[in-house]
Amino acid sequence: MLRNPPPEVDVPLQQTPGGVERYRVRSAAAALTSLAAIAAISLVAGPAVADPGSGPCELTRTQAHHSLGLDTWNGAYPKPERSLNALMVFLSFPDSRPLTTPEQLTGDYFPATSDFFERASYGRFRLVPHPQRQWMRMPKPSTAYGIQRDWAPESRAAYLRDAVATADPAVDFSKYDIVYFVADPDAPGVDSDATKVVNFDRPLRADGTDLRRIVTVFEKHPPDRNVLAHETGHVFDLPDLYHRPTDGKGDWDTYVGDWDVMGSQFGMAPDLFAWHKWKLGWLGPGQVDCVRGGTSLHTLQPLGQAPQRGGSVGTRLAVVRTGPGSAIAVEARGSAGNDGDTCTEGVLVYRVRNEPASGGGPIEVLDGHPDTGACWGRSVYPPLADAPLEVGETFTVPGERITIEVADRTQSGAYTVKITS
Repeated sequence: MLRNPPPEVDVPLQQTPGGVERYRVRSAAAALTSLAAIAAISLVAGPAVADPGSGPCELTRTQAHHSLGLDTWNGAYPKPERSLNALMVFLSFPDSRPLTTPEQLTGDYFPATSDFFERASYGRFRLVPHPQRQWMRMPKPSTAYGIQRDWAPESRAAYLRDAVATADPAVDFSKYDIVYFVADPDAPGVDSDATKVVNFDRPLRADGTDLRRIVTVFEKHPPDRNVLAHETGHVFDLPDLYHRPTDGKGDWDTYVGDWDVMGSQFGMAPDLFAWHKWKLGWLGPGQVDCVRGGTSLHTLQPLGQAPQRGGSVGTRLAVVRTGPGSAIAVEARGSAGNDGDTCTEGVLVYRVRNEPASGGGPIEVLDGHPDTGACWGRSVYPPLADAPLEVGETFTVPGERITIEVADRTQSGAYTVKITS
């Protein structure tokens, strides 16, 4: 069973020292619908109403945890628009002798995590790791901290206080933007399900700097793929996009499937949604089309496709505002960059809302092929693996008078999309 990352927690602490192989299965009715769409599609657009400035389509940031409103930035989080320095501290325990070295564990996460963000940001952001070279021994056995997925706050607080105190004599925390505490994966009390970001109601204080959040890593060796990219996304104010069933049963990936690492680190196409890239400052007004009614044509570059050397990033997102706190986002996904393992390509449509908190469904992918699935055995959620629209297909957004038609695909791989709203 695939493991989803635990949600973040808020802890009150006192201040202390190209080509894609397809596996789609469709019904005859679905195939006929696609043929009808191809026959009906028109390449002649009405009046162009796409606004090159994206301001009118920005949702406002709310008080929801990791709100996807992006009119303002939450200053409690570092914004990844430059190089950020990440400290890695390796913690051992009196009840276990490490079977791995800090160098081996560093290699589990880097350069893979830095490369993920380098590609996702189109080179605008660089995550620079600073791993310590030695184990730092905690004062208590690993079993003394009660480490587990739904961790008792007092036990978690004790672990973090001890970890900061253990590292402080050898580390100057003021030099770093991000802190990773990596526990000995073979210690008997370490539970890999406990990996998460811990946010502090009141910051810890060390070396004259406030520690507002720490990434606690309890992964096995080797770890889950892209797990540190997911957790680091929380450090940049991105929400969990998976759905945790209330009874502990059911599927976790019904909201976004494979289509963003904040949904599942196991996804085939885990690049960050264009909406997330817009929030993080990696896409600007020149790369986002705001659609304000009528009919317009948009040329969307696949999200994971790198810009040509010295060239523009190009348009990566089209947005239709549907209410004060909601919007429909349209982007292209192809087999490139972080999405290189995808088994379907096309134009992805999803709904964004600014009120739901992390884990509450702030983004929901809209399935362009609701009667079929794809990529069985590879996808974390096959019903959404074939969500993107292909050339010649038309999709009407449920509950909205918005229609998306995929008119063409250029030789460079960009999609020509007609939006009527």
